Amino acid sequence: MNQITNTMKIIFMQRILIIIISLSGFQIYSQNPDSTKTKNEFAFSGYFDVYYTFNLNNPASRNNLGNSGVCRLFDKYSGAFQVGMLLTRFSYTTKKTKMVAEVGFGPNIDYARYGSSYSHKWGTVIANSTYGALMIKQAYIEYTPIKKLTFTIGQFGTPIGFEVLDTPLNINYSINNTCNSGTPFYHLGIKATYKFNDKIRLMSGLVNGADEINDNNRGKSYIGQLVVSPTSKLNIYFNTIQGNEGNANNLGQNVKAYFGVLDLIIQYQMNNKLLLCGWFVLGTAKGDVQGMVIGPELKNWSGTILYAKYNFLDKLALGTRLEYFNNNSGARALLTDGKGTSVIDYTLTGIISLANGNLQLKPEFRIDIFNREKNGTIQQFEDSSGNFSKNKQSTIGLAAIYVFKVN
Repeated sequence: MNQITNTMKIIFMQRILIIIISLSGFQIYSQNPDSTKTKNEFAFSGYFDVYYTFNLNNPASRNNLGNSGVCRLFDKYSGAFQVGMLLTRFSYTTKKTKMVAEVGFGPNIDYARYGSSYSHKWGTVIANSTYGALMIKQAYIEYTPIKKLTFTIGQFGTPIGFEVLDTPLNINYSINNTCNSGTPFYHLGIKATYKFNDKIRLMSGLVNGADEINDNNRGKSYIGQLVVSPTSKLNIYFNTIQGNEGNANNLGQNVKAYFGVLDLIIQYQMNNKLLLCGWFVLGTAKGDVQGMVIGPELKNWSGTILYAKYNFLDKLALGTRLEYFNNNSGARALLTDGKGTSVIDYTLTGIISLANGNLQLKPEFRIDIFNREKNGTIQQFEDSSGNFSKNKQSTIGLAAIYVFKVN
């Protein structure tokens, strides 16, 4: 009898203990392997990069920017060691939600003008002293009510383009002219992505515009992406942004303007060693767009870029890039002596992975060849005397990139 009483006391105390723990905010997880509960996950990751570039033109200003001031915006200095960016990424994931926040520090986050609107009086800049620059790169929330559908709201990177500003994700270290001058970097808005199956995915959204935190007018732009994967080795991306991105007048009213980009990426993994990719861009604009007074007539720009990456070993690869960027209409900021121009550039990049992939070394050679101006003395690139007398520029450099992740 005493044994039965003691057993009942133990069971009673166990139940009281469970109630107390539950009321204290702790969770009791089921030991059943078939339990549908999922553990929430926090992750912290990022990267840091530093580079050295030598310009064979030996420009007097010791920079690679050219007459336009934007030719090599993210590896702009020559003959000096330079910091690129320290990026920190925080994410918190639950069963149906995800929060992502990326904060960048350093020159490249300043050059990209993430999180700011320099061209408008209501823009906010936390710090813009290059090395003191601190800005939000991405900050968004994802909600997945059903397995195939995801909603995203906040600030996120553009779907347009093969290259991004996160240097570990690119084949080459330097950013090409099409990415630098022809496409957006980020958007602030809302989008929905629906995955029909493993072969087709569709995204549609509305955003303030291109590279703007504070909307420059009362309208919104449409962004869209269609991803088709006929096979496991072939991925095709159709991307676009369409809208009135003209700056509002003094009364805050919309003006007649237009900004649109059509974007096609074809990526083919031929085998476990060779990756081939083609990126094709067509942009159109009119009016006062992103500080460019284009005029009432539509003007176009375009980019054609071909990539190849070959993995010789697990830790050694070689990447090449051939680009033609056409801005002869003068619709974008890449100009020579204030006039439209076009450029052909070729880049050869080594990719050396060390320390279990945490450290990447990227030695790189690049040459840019612009149209030679015939009716004037000003060309795109600077010589050792400080004169813009050259239409070609060659650089040799080395970048070190450190990637980290903590779960």
